Amino acid sequence: MFQKLKAKLLSLNFVVNYKKILPYVKPYWGRALTAVLITIPIGSMDAVIAWALKPYMDVVMVEKGTFGSSTILIPILIIVFSSVQSVLTYSATYLNTWVGHKVAMDVKKKLFSKLMRYNAAFFDKNTSGDIIFRFNNDVDSACSGLLNNMKLFTTRLFSSLSLICVLFYNSWQLAILATIVLLGALFPLTRVRKRIKGLMDKTVFSGSRVMTHFNETYNGNRIISSYNLYDYQNLRFRNTLDEVFKLGMKMIQRTGVISPLMHFIVSFGIALVIWLGSYLIVTHQITAGSFVSFIAALIMLYNPIKSIGNNFNNVQMAFLAMERVFGALERVPEIRNCENPKTLETPKKSIEYEEVGFSYVKNKPVLKDVNLKINIGETIAFVGNSGGGKSTLVNLLPRFYDVTKGKIKIDGTDIKELDIDSLRDNIAIVFQDNFLFGGTIRDNIILGKEDATEEEIQKAVKNACLEEFISTLEKGLNTEIGERGVLLSGGQKQRIAIARAFIKNAPIVILDEATSALDNKSEAIVQQAIENLMADRTVFIIAHRLSTVRNADKIVVVNYGKIVEIGSHEELINKKDGIYASLYHTQLH
Repeated sequence: MFQKLKAKLLSLNFVVNYKKILPYVKPYWGRALTAVLITIPIGSMDAVIAWALKPYMDVVMVEKGTFGSSTILIPILIIVFSSVQSVLTYSATYLNTWVGHKVAMDVKKKLFSKLMRYNAAFFDKNTSGDIIFRFNNDVDSACSGLLNNMKLFTTRLFSSLSLICVLFYNSWQLAILATIVLLGALFPLTRVRKRIKGLMDKTVFSGSRVMTHFNETYNGNRIISSYNLYDYQNLRFRNTLDEVFKLGMKMIQRTGVISPLMHFIVSFGIALVIWLGSYLIVTHQITAGSFVSFIAALIMLYNPIKSIGNNFNNVQMAFLAMERVFGALERVPEIRNCENPKTLETPKKSIEYEEVGFSYVKNKPVLKDVNLKINIGETIAFVGNSGGGKSTLVNLLPRFYDVTKGKIKIDGTDIKELDIDSLRDNIAIVFQDNFLFGGTIRDNIILGKEDATEEEIQKAVKNACLEEFISTLEKGLNTEIGERGVLLSGGQKQRIAIARAFIKNAPIVILDEATSALDNKSEAIVQQAIENLMADRTVFIIAHRLSTVRNADKIVVVNYGKIVEIGSHEELINKKDGIYASLYHTQLH
């Protein structure tokens, strides 16, 4: 039985996980060790009360001894020991909480750094709720659970050892019986993990979905209001909560029997001990004081065991959270530097796509055998049907995704051989919906170069056609824009993004449908800012409005993952039965 219990405990991987967490505890090892050491006397002092009952019962209650110093001393010692135990318990709790929060902060910092390095496909597959739960809530559960479990384990260990010593001190016969019952009471715990593992995974998933609902409501509040989606959102949220409730009840169904079962086994054991103890007293093999002391120690030993079933789910959740945290920490980003990567200096010759293929989903290619050469300094426009692969083609250049076939080269070097940071330092991107961080306009502009001088900032503001707008603001560049820039119009956001690209001063610029969401007036202003940005740079333009790409050096028509036409506007517009010509004339009419 003991071997089975040991095997089940090892299956929890807690030894492995504790070894993994040690490097994070190491900076605070002094406080962590003190917290653990304090639990030794906390647990051991439990035996004092039980042990003290033997002489007290034998002298005072049974032999009717005089009311002497020993009679007064024992209650006083019990009060003193209990007071010391209370102070030590508070100290251990404080130190455990302090270390737990520090470790959680350090783990979150490392996880956050790793999260930022994950490739775009990771964020495509995971919701915001999943990420918040895994990278924040799981860390709190794992770290607090780690130290609380350690405190609970060491306290119970030394308490149990000291109480077992009291048991054997009073009666070895009763102690053997009590130990057998103890192992029997612990046996149901060995069956729990298998019963609840799948449920716990579903519970975590449901919890992350609840967070996703809150995030969607926050980010989509205007859509909810404009489309009167209150009932729709309420229904989705309530369905998720109902699912969480059902999973919680299933958890109780599968684990709720453990605590009552353990309670029955323990009660059965106490009954056996009382029966055997009565026999030993009658036969004068033990004294009444020894028996009372034994029973007190046994109850103090068994009580935590009876209630452990109620806490076991939390312990399991902490261990599973720990496994998920270390799974995230040990995850190797799919897009990363090769060994000894080369630093990309300013591109001088060309950018080439050689037999490039790409799939978001296996065996469902989005790009097929794309061959394309762009000379440095050229402006290339990508047009074509929606979903044809235009954005994908450009997103492969800064390695948001990696090609599944072929190569992309800059000056003859495969971009997979280049240092990712140096590659992206050479590329500035203006998206259709640019993300702005909470803070000021200045904060968002200098993201491209945090040490930018005031002269560089003013130049970027001017080139991005922001001067007139900034002059109307009381605080100018130091105006707060709200989370995600909610206080700005679409055109203002775009111009701030363009100013950010100006500050970065990268030789390669990607414009991903940068004006498609703007009205005509805003588009005209932003288009002027874009033309300023394009000067003396290699530019990739993705556009639906073909009127914005007439001046491109090359226009590349992409349909269904393949390049079907390449040429200047004049060449393609005059091509008989050409796709570009058809699209262009359709938009004009």
